Amino acid sequence: MPTHETETNGVGPAAKQVAEHASSLARLELELAVLELKKKVASLGIGLGLGAGGLLFAVFALGFTFATIAAALATAVSTWLALLITTAILFGLAAILGVAAMMLIRKATPPVPEQAVAEARRTREALKSDART
Repeated sequence: MPTHETETNGVGPAAKQVAEHASSLARLELELAVLELKKKVASLGIGLGLGAGGLLFAVFALGFTFATIAAALATAVSTWLALLITTAILFGLAAILGVAAMMLIRKATPPVPEQAVAEARRTREALKSDART
């Protein structure tokens, strides 16, 4: 004759609890994947912004290069030397921003949620090993 204890500890409630835990785990893994993708997309956006900034400074540097050449031909050394220093500073800024952009873009690509995928694999393997025993 079934008692209250045997009814609450049966297979049905245990299966329901396992299903609830699996559903909760799946939701958490999906949330982890979304957070990881948001982080990578933000890093990619910042990297692209820095790259655009570097490109802008490179355009300005090119303009100052032509101004330097014109000043060197038209005036004394002091004016074109000042323009040449300005050009070097702009190229330096463009190089720094370009390197920073490349590092951030490499860090963000490919935009795959690696941690979430690894966690899902570990969960699947744990569930398979539990099912075998």
